Amino acid sequence: MADVLSYVLNLPGGTIDKCSPRTHDTHDESRKGVSSIHVDILDNPKEYVFFMDVPGLSKSDIQVTVEEENTLLIKSNGKRKREDGEEEGCKYIRLERRAPQKLMRKFRLPENCNMSAVTAKCENGVLTVVVEKLPPAQAKTRTVEVAIS
Repeated sequence: MADVLSYVLNLPGGTIDKCSPRTHDTHDESRKGVSSIHVDILDNPKEYVFFMDVPGLSKSDIQVTVEEENTLLIKSNGKRKREDGEEEGCKYIRLERRAPQKLMRKFRLPENCNMSAVTAKCENGVLTVVVEKLPPAQAKTRTVEVAIS
């Protein structure tokens, strides 16, 4: 499917596969009650930038880790604090804003990522994770003498 999309969109090979979300077994008990975070991924010359909406969560509620095999893991425990009534005897009579569920998302990062240069910030309900790219490897060229027999 990724090959077809790359062909149709006239993208270089493997572009669709870069930063692809890892697939999860839908019957995995460890993921029970866990929602996926919707994400926008920007690929620019120096870095990959992930944008995720996480309304109602503070930076202390979100964990961003880099695991083995170039895997970026973003998760939250899903707790949101409600504003308490200022006066004694106050109580909510209606609660329509749904507290976020537990959130988790894994991304397989390309080989050109600098795993020690990952930064994250949460501002105004948007989590931004920046993964720097490694400088492109310089192609080593050498001249080979052709022998005449």
